[in-house]
Amino acid sequence: MTQPSIAPHGGTLINRICTPEQRTEFLDKGEHLPRVQLDGRAFSDLELIAIGGFSPLTGFMGQKDYDRVVNEMHLENGLPWAIPVTLSVTEEIAAPLKEGSLVRLDDFSGRFVGVLELTEKYTYDKVHEALLVYRTNEEKHPGVRVVYTQGAINLAGNVWLLQRDTDVRFPLYQIDPAESRQLFRDKGWKSIVGFQTRNPIHRAHEYIIKCALETVDGLFLHPLVGATKEDDIPADVRMRCYEIMLEHYFPKDRVILAINPAAMRYAGPREAIFHALLRKNYGCTHFIVGRDHAGVGDYYGTYDAQYIFDEFAPGELGIMPLKFEHAFYCLRTNGMATSKTSPSTKDERIHLSGTKVREMLRRGELPPPEFSRPEVAAELTQAMQEKELSYEI
Repeated sequence: MTQPSIAPHGGTLINRICTPEQRTEFLDKGEHLPRVQLDGRAFSDLELIAIGGFSPLTGFMGQKDYDRVVNEMHLENGLPWAIPVTLSVTEEIAAPLKEGSLVRLDDFSGRFVGVLELTEKYTYDKVHEALLVYRTNEEKHPGVRVVYTQGAINLAGNVWLLQRDTDVRFPLYQIDPAESRQLFRDKGWKSIVGFQTRNPIHRAHEYIIKCALETVDGLFLHPLVGATKEDDIPADVRMRCYEIMLEHYFPKDRVILAINPAAMRYAGPREAIFHALLRKNYGCTHFIVGRDHAGVGDYYGTYDAQYIFDEFAPGELGIMPLKFEHAFYCLRTNGMATSKTSPSTKDERIHLSGTKVREMLRRGELPPPEFSRPEVAAELTQAMQEKELSYEI
């Protein structure tokens, strides 16, 4: 049998999903345990720890891991890691919790979903985290705003997810790391490129994805469906756009579409590393890094998310970044291109801003085919008019 050519980060794919016996034991204890309610991001983090997406993490970070990740982009054991994964609560909630005890974890609806084996409680410097992880201390940055509004105490320790529920929104596309790795083996793929996006797929995305697909065995199209900004396009709309693209414009036998349950941090360069390591755990050998990956506003330079990969020793990350420049429609060659491949002048390049596209969609106008495939444009126009929201493209 063909084996995957990449090991999980740290060498072992973590599994923190309860066995039936463990689940029964925790359920029996649940009514008597102190409770912490998780917000959307914390619940996504719990899921990803449990299914191995955040391997080698087995729980929420203790202070030594937290400090080194924030300051040096490595875990305490020396493995690269770029974003702190923490469970933050208020001092009032943290005070009665005893280290060495179990804590019941409820989701935002109050449902018992997991258990934390509490080993540590510690304070942290929110501004320091913001400046190093997000490169700004401005509260208007959506990631920084989350840090500033969350609790002042981090709870650390191993976690257990009571059970892996099926995502009722996208049951066909819930493919966890163990399953994706098996799918890659079954298909005989030795090289797989992962693609991250929180936006609907457009022609520039399609171009760089297909360029990458020329060099590998398969594509793992892995849109993020966890918590995003309110003005981002909803996940269900984006998923319909991906389905349209797969139906009409991609070779079906060389693409796997799956959902990424992670929440967006909007941490730009650091999140590019974070996203790459997550896809490594899903079995990808390569990862696409385009223009302003995981960026927001003007907080990051156009290619800062590519430059950050050079801060790690060759081979240290264990996954190969594929770096692409900003793609555009070239009027001289009548096709998609970048400055590396097009002889055109600036006036011969069609770049449509997100603002301009949103205005067209609100008016019921289809963006031109140079920006979006017509079927995708029609889907976005309908969604925009139905919701009457100023979505970000």
